[in-house]
Amino acid sequence: MNREGDKTLGAQIEDQLRNAIRGGTLRPHSRVPSTRDLARQLSVSRPIVVSAYTQLAAEGYLELRQGARPRVSACVRASGSTATAKATAVQPPRFDFSPGAPDLSAFPRSVWLRCMRDGLAKMSDFDLGYTDPHGSEVLRVALTDYLGRVRGVVCEPGRVVVTGGFAQGRTLVCRAFAKLGITRVAVEDPSNTELWDSVNRAGLEMISIPVDGSGIDVNALERSGAGAVLVTPAHQYPMGSVMSGERRAGLLAWLRDHDAIAVEDDYDAEYRYDRAPVGALQSLDPARIVYGGTASKTLAPALRLGWLVVPPRLLDEVMQQQLASDYGGPRIEQHAFAEFLARGELDRHLRRMRGRYRVRRDALIDALRHALPEVEICGIAAGLHVTVRMPESYDERAIRDEALRRGIAITVLGDYSLNTRSGPPTLLLGYARSSEATIRAGIRELAIVIRHLRKQSRR
Repeated sequence: MNREGDKTLGAQIEDQLRNAIRGGTLRPHSRVPSTRDLARQLSVSRPIVVSAYTQLAAEGYLELRQGARPRVSACVRASGSTATAKATAVQPPRFDFSPGAPDLSAFPRSVWLRCMRDGLAKMSDFDLGYTDPHGSEVLRVALTDYLGRVRGVVCEPGRVVVTGGFAQGRTLVCRAFAKLGITRVAVEDPSNTELWDSVNRAGLEMISIPVDGSGIDVNALERSGAGAVLVTPAHQYPMGSVMSGERRAGLLAWLRDHDAIAVEDDYDAEYRYDRAPVGALQSLDPARIVYGGTASKTLAPALRLGWLVVPPRLLDEVMQQQLASDYGGPRIEQHAFAEFLARGELDRHLRRMRGRYRVRRDALIDALRHALPEVEICGIAAGLHVTVRMPESYDERAIRDEALRRGIAITVLGDYSLNTRSGPPTLLLGYARSSEATIRAGIRELAIVIRHLRKQSRR
């Protein structure tokens, strides 16, 4: 309140409340202080506030009722974002086959709550302060044990950096590359489009390397002049292939010959259905490979938990980039996840979900074979999605757009390609978030879309 200003105190109260309501700071139905409370807070007489509230009520901004706290009128709408957000809200699809997320309804809420409670009970007062920004010690130890046992990762707690998901992890690594003088980074083509942003925002030159059913093309990598490469060897995203032993050996030889660095995105390797998961590439050359993992595909993206196992040559710079970014993530959730790992709850959850996802994968394959017998289904051995190759005459983008218009969410391989892509039109169909009955119904609807487009193209 400006007691020396041109406007009266009552007019100042009116203006500030009116602007807060218009701007959306005070939303419809929000309670505001009583006239007595506000007068006391502002050290003004109550009649001044009563007069201001009466004027705002007359203009329709406030609702005043005898014996009740004043509220912002339900009829008021903010001048900008609120109306626009409602007008552009996207309705969820009827059938969601988008890849990239687990079954969120299966998140073990009760178990997580117990781990949260027990993890918090074990935290000291010191743990609640500004402790190690690179991850709580208890989680780094738990991750070291888990990754060594399940993925064969060679690491020690001091080389584990806990991040806000793998998205933050790869950003930190790309920034570290730039600081250490690595300017050219190779990426798989096709690959995750968000990965491209991390490379570009770090000011690095991105070089696309083709990928086929055996993994990254090592011969093209040899010719690239890159100093680092980002790969998904256990389950290539989005093609779904597993890097062959021969390509792994070739990639490791390239790393040694060029003193280069690889970043291994091990995003959903635990979901393998034909045999035990393929071990991490990092175990074959821990000094040249950054290992990255996340809880987003195994539990839920909302946890925002990821981790890096960083070679000594990069460790200091990655840690410096994390300090410059956010000084570390939430420690209480880290202690809860450490409890979750130490008790074997993640192992139990993965065993349960592998069985559930395998049934859904089989339902998807069966539905595709019945509804679209002309397609080839690939990438079924692991992960949470399959790739569906169609005859050359099909238009993948037209299918994607028409399917979305009819409430069927799918993606196509062209969405993930850096260069003009050759090869058959290919759909990517995720199966983690839908029941078997929903999967079958959705594929029947998708087949109708494809048949309809085929008839149109013939005409």
